[in-house]
Amino acid sequence: MNYFQSLIIAIIEGITEFLPISSTAHMKLANPLLHITETPFTNLFEVLIQLAAILSVVVIYWKKFFDFKNISFYIKLVIAIIPALIIGGLFKKHIDAALSNLTFISIVMIAGGIILLFIDKIFTTRNNFDEEKNISYPKAFIIGVFQTLSIIFPGLSRSAATIIGGMSQKLTRKLAAEFSFFLAVPTMFAASVKSFWDVYKHNPEVIAKDNMSTLAIGGIVSFVVALIAIKFFINYVTKYGFRLFGWYRIVLGVSFLIYLYNFPQ
Repeated sequence: MNYFQSLIIAIIEGITEFLPISSTAHMKLANPLLHITETPFTNLFEVLIQLAAILSVVVIYWKKFFDFKNISFYIKLVIAIIPALIIGGLFKKHIDAALSNLTFISIVMIAGGIILLFIDKIFTTRNNFDEEKNISYPKAFIIGVFQTLSIIFPGLSRSAATIIGGMSQKLTRKLAAEFSFFLAVPTMFAASVKSFWDVYKHNPEVIAKDNMSTLAIGGIVSFVVALIAIKFFINYVTKYGFRLFGWYRIVLGVSFLIYLYNFPQ
């Protein structure tokens, strides 16, 4: 992976991690276009830029994350992450296989896009909970169950799954999106630490001085771009909803199916 490739992937991660368009799908689909082959270092690089993107949430919502008087907030995150930990452990082989199937990911992208076209009509008219205190422990658990769909179906988008879960519990678009961001922190941190350990355990040589500059650049770029993407997304989705993201997913999924048909991997 050269500097140009790492820069593009970091930008893609920063933009897509918190938008309902699947960062996993974008990176998996971008790799062959950029002629990036999967290696222990590229796996480590993807883990690091995910961690950097997650850090942007903590920075933006630092008052929420460091309000130690609001213990219920932390309990909700713990409750919501439990389903993902269970499903991730039970379906690891399925998940690994699905992640390498670009046709499957493209189809899931299209299906998720169709759902986003109608989510506003299905939920928005009856959603009125707009503060985190309105999220009960059962609601947090249900949102966590929705999150597992993105684990079982790579390409669905963790953000999309949790936002849909939140809106199904009568959260406003803004609150559903924000809780999705909050939940991303423990979820992706746990997944990233596990992935980092797996890579280091089997290929410790990737932690070398020659790779540090690439990792540093990728992390910084992902962090900065994610800051911008989160602020844009909250403002946009509050005003306009999810239809644009639905159409984007459909167009991208169809385009990549055409690409795979003409240039099979």
